[in-house]
Amino acid sequence: MNQQFELFEIANPCIGLCRSNKKGYCFGCLRSRTERQLWHDMTTEQQREVLRLITKRKLRIEQIRQRKDQQLGFDFEEEIEMGELF
Repeated sequence: MNQQFELFEIANPCIGLCRSNKKGYCFGCLRSRTERQLWHDMTTEQQREVLRLITKRKLRIEQIRQRKDQQLGFDFEEEIEMGELF
């Protein structure tokens, strides 16, 4: 099996917003505590896998936000016809 050589280092995904949620995921880069601690010791393949996981996490967060917007997206100014309730 041919092994491909890396010409460039994979950049650390840290964006300087280093704050974690209750589960230990960083709000800035979306890495877990372990992923952040071990980044410099990881192989290129492991770093690529972390980047893939970050992409999936971003997508999940966006989907949750969209669902929340849809659920909260009703118009309070809209007049609702009550009909024959009373």
